[in-house]
Amino acid sequence: MRYKRWIFCRGARPCAPTIALLFVLMLLVLASPSFAQDTTVTDDDVNAIAKRMYCPVCENIPLDVCPTAACAQWRGEIRTQLEAGRTPEQIIQDFVQRFGERVIGTPQDPTLRALSLVTPWLIGIAALVIAGLTLARWRSGRDSGAQWVVSGAPTSNRELLSDEDYRARLERDLAARR
Repeated sequence: MRYKRWIFCRGARPCAPTIALLFVLMLLVLASPSFAQDTTVTDDDVNAIAKRMYCPVCENIPLDVCPTAACAQWRGEIRTQLEAGRTPEQIIQDFVQRFGERVIGTPQDPTLRALSLVTPWLIGIAALVIAGLTLARWRSGRDSGAQWVVSGAPTSNRELLSDEDYRARLERDLAARR
């Protein structure tokens, strides 16, 4: 009976604590969907996705720093999609489907991606190896004693000259020109 008396004060009319409790419960039920949806999208959220994409107009400029109107429009579209609850991967995939792989700068195909990322390293390593071999061969030629070839002689009968012979011949040629 005590329980019944707390809900209904006099007769069939509910009392003030019951009305207050029902009002609080109603507010909690109505407010609970707003706790689940946090639709506040900041510029940092938009730029985190835009940083991974490139400008459709300019060459090699990330979307987050490009000042063109097209990029501002794309950033607005990213904001709209984030507010709609899409994930960053879904947004990027949407842009790739609409505008192609140039939007993200690297191919989506794993084989092409591996080639595009590994090829510059392989070319750099090959250039260093060739430069090292050329330098080693050049240094070994310089250390073996400076021998010069007479340029006018046939290739089969080349005459090797020492440094002193070469200098003497050079001095003689210069004196003849004066």
